[in-house]
Amino acid sequence: MTGVAFHTGLDDPIAYACRLLRKAARQSTRVLVCADEYTLDVLDKALWTFDPQDFVAHVRWRAGQVLATHLTRTPLWLVADRDVNALPGEPFQVMVRLGVVSTIEVRAVDRVIELVGLDDDERRSARLRWRAYEASGVSVQHHPATAR
Repeated sequence: MTGVAFHTGLDDPIAYACRLLRKAARQSTRVLVCADEYTLDVLDKALWTFDPQDFVAHVRWRAGQVLATHLTRTPLWLVADRDVNALPGEPFQVMVRLGVVSTIEVRAVDRVIELVGLDDDERRSARLRWRAYEASGVSVQHHPATAR
């Protein structure tokens, strides 16, 4: 992993994620999006509706699910953080994490993007992950929303 970028203080992390994922899809970047089930449900719906002129193709995957071959080529995968280690072997370039993530483990990717909203639980969870990244020697960048 080359590094981690924390985008913090986001008023609407779901809308931010939709814009980020649309950009990644346009660049054909393979992205693994991790969050809790509820957050993934909200993001899944938002990716269908956030821009009436655009659709961001994605797959919602759950542990044990077998996908049709054509779906495995979809560049954006939404996966509950508890199911990440059960994923099939397809490599991802970027991992995006949203909300309160229950695990600090990260799949082998080139880059991790942590999206952190204003919720106190999200911020606490993000601080723990930040410390874990630093302790493992990973380069961490901070992009506060107020700086945009």
